[in-house]
This record gives sequence, structure tokens and C-alpha cells, in this order.
Amino acid sequence: MVARANDNMLRLKAGAAVVAARRAGSIHCFDTINHFFFINEMIVPGSIYWNVAFGRNQREVEKDEEGIATMKNLGKNMAWLLKRIAV
Repeated sequence: MVARANDNMLRLKAGAAVVAARRAGSIHCFDTINHFFFINEMIVPGSIYWNVAFGRNQREVEKDEEGIATMKNLGKNMAWLLKRIAV
């Protein structure tokens, strides 16, 4: 409501949901964040998989090779998008 009340200030801005999880609930969290982006007319780049990485203990998520690869790809896609929408 704040964004809409302020001239839809998030419209056409870039955003990407990133979730670090212990185990369950990560896809629901990822989906919920994306719903926020979409209802505010934001532009959301994709990656090679869901933007989720797993780890239970501190810094353990760094060992999730698939998660790290997904985030690296997301970073490249976000950089590309930001270059394209820069005014």
C-alpha cells in the first residue's frame, strides 16, 4: 500500500527474491516474495533454478553448490537487466 500510495514507486524497478533456508518452506517464501514484486509491477529476472540455497548452521549455505551456482547466474541476469532498464 505504501508503494501504491506514493505514485506506484516500485513500478518498473528490478527485484529478485533470494531465500536461504534450513529445510522446508523455502518455495512458499520465494513465491510470496515474488507475489509482492508482481503486484507492484516490478521486473523480475530468473535464474537456472529457484533462488534458494540450503544450510542449517552458520555459513553452511556456502557449501550448497547448486544454490551458489543459481545465485551467480541470478547475479549475471540481474546485472544484464539493470543495464537494459537504466535511464
